[in-house]
Amino acid sequence: MRYKARVRFEVHVTATGSHARAGTVHTSHGAIPTPAFMPVGTRGTVRTQTLAQLLELDPPIVLANTYHLLVRPGPELFARAGGLHRWMAWPRAILTDSGGFQIFSLRSKIAEEGAMLPTQQGPLLLTPERSIAMQRAIGSDIMMALDVCIPSTASHAEAAEAMERTHRWAARSRAAAEGAPGALFAIVQGACHLDLRRRSVDALAAMDFPGYAIGGLAVGETRAEREDTTELVAQLLPAERPRYLMGVGTPLDILEGVHRGIDMFDCVLPTAWAQQGIAFTSRGRVDLRRGAYFASERPLDPACPCAACTTYTRSYLHHLVRCKEPLGWQLLAFHNLRHYLELARAMQRAIAADVFAAFYREQREVLGIPDADHAPGPAPVKKPRRPTERGAFALHVSTHGHTSIRHVPSGEIMHSVNAPDAEAARIYVAQSRLLARAVEDPAGAPLVVWDVGLGAGHNAMALVRRLEGLAHAPVELVSFERDLDAFLLALDHGKPFAHLRHEAPHRLAAAGAYRRDGLAWTLQRGDFLDGFAHLAPPDVVFWDPFSQKVDRPMWSLATFRRLRAHADRGRPVELFTYSCSTAVRSAMLAAGFSVARGAPSGPKQETTIALLHSFSGHELLDRAWLARRARSTAPFPPDVSADERAALEQLVAAHPQFSTATS
Repeated sequence: MRYKARVRFEVHVTATGSHARAGTVHTSHGAIPTPAFMPVGTRGTVRTQTLAQLLELDPPIVLANTYHLLVRPGPELFARAGGLHRWMAWPRAILTDSGGFQIFSLRSKIAEEGAMLPTQQGPLLLTPERSIAMQRAIGSDIMMALDVCIPSTASHAEAAEAMERTHRWAARSRAAAEGAPGALFAIVQGACHLDLRRRSVDALAAMDFPGYAIGGLAVGETRAEREDTTELVAQLLPAERPRYLMGVGTPLDILEGVHRGIDMFDCVLPTAWAQQGIAFTSRGRVDLRRGAYFASERPLDPACPCAACTTYTRSYLHHLVRCKEPLGWQLLAFHNLRHYLELARAMQRAIAADVFAAFYREQREVLGIPDADHAPGPAPVKKPRRPTERGAFALHVSTHGHTSIRHVPSGEIMHSVNAPDAEAARIYVAQSRLLARAVEDPAGAPLVVWDVGLGAGHNAMALVRRLEGLAHAPVELVSFERDLDAFLLALDHGKPFAHLRHEAPHRLAAAGAYRRDGLAWTLQRGDFLDGFAHLAPPDVVFWDPFSQKVDRPMWSLATFRRLRAHADRGRPVELFTYSCSTAVRSAMLAAGFSVARGAPSGPKQETTIALLHSFSGHELLDRAWLARRARSTAPFPPDVSADERAALEQLVAAHPQFSTATS
């Protein structure tokens, strides 16, 4: 069904030798000539600018933000005031961002229903429906569908997940916007993965929106990556619909975007950088904080007729900036906004006159110049940045802001969803009755803990931190790892990996061992399956190898049988793992472990605990789980052949924990 909206777009001309095009977006609050720059009025005001100044600048459209206006003043006020246009006395068009960028910037918790964002009044659930309802209350001429914005450097798997959710939220936004007077634009996502961007365009174009935005750029990528992604997406989007590049950028960025076929832009830089004393001029960028302007009698920009340029000298503006006088911010913000809006108008004229290609070549040489009149000296020598990759591993920042380690060949991410330290403590340490007993009874028997899959050291350090400063029974912690690159990469980046700011992991890396106050931590390098049999059997096992996709033998029936045979001395044994796979649980049961439900982890409702000779305090799987297993499409470990499945079924069904006495 075609989306009905009271917004119409027409393309008047496309430049020769460029994808730049001039057109008009028609709204109920006036026409918007394109290319268009939209000043950002996040909370219903463009910072430092009065209504009279804004009208003097003459933008045909401004941008406001749904999340911030939802938090304060809220939809009820807009219902009484008659919408944002009337409330802020703005007679022209308004576009509202959906709140998707705030989901990213505020590191919100995301679920299928929506995202939980922080406010001073407590958590706020922002759903596609709530975002659209707020935009309708605002009276937006152009509304944005709620999307999932992630770092542009995100892995392919993470970007694909966010993109698919963006598509589902776009469909929900579309349904919620039906009948609204404003037009709803969808947002193309996919990070810097061009195949995902193609898929996103195909999916959203099939829903037939009145306009399309390119989101998820200017959040970590290089300029070249941004320009390549912009050009690809712009040329794939429907030619008869407006194209909006969100949150980008400098005047040079906007010039490059227009050259690649973009029609609309917004960015906070004109006002945000004005607050820092940075002005955009016809001769490039000027940083008025610099001492070079202390006594300069020159105007800021001789080609500009604004008050900052015709009334005051660079010396006076420098003084205002260094003293942080609000007048300086106001003058420079007006100047910068005028510069952006005049650039948009100049591009409209150049496209209409079919001289844009020459205009583009000329301006790209000017717009990026830093302080042409007082060129900065050589930059101070910086220490080389520590590499963000080592061997097969790379640093990864999740949508929630947690830094973890990504296995590059597979795309698998260690502790991919939750804060890694919290997840390690909750799953591998807090659930253990044996570790609790070691603390409660310092004179008790020694405890052997196997940390299978050292990774970035989160699980082992959760135990080290738990025992630190406490009297406890002797604990021997043995970490197994065949490739230390992940651990060494994390050690080299102590700021995001705060758990490693301790002498223990550094001693372990240097000498293979750490001993302190009843804790002995040793490192076993090499393949776990080749080396564990000669070691003292464990009491507690942190089972954290990579998933079955990367490390299939570690999740096999044969491995769990070997592990049980080695560990079973007639004493209690606990094994904790992040997996809740039916196949993994089946392998553990068939190997002779009892299996219990573990604490939840991220999207998983539960994890898994395997037990020998100890059930106290753990919730064993019951017959209801057996019934669910019968419906599973993947109930068998990877090393169980079709001929062996019937025997495994009998072992699982006959396991003592499913008898009447223990169920």
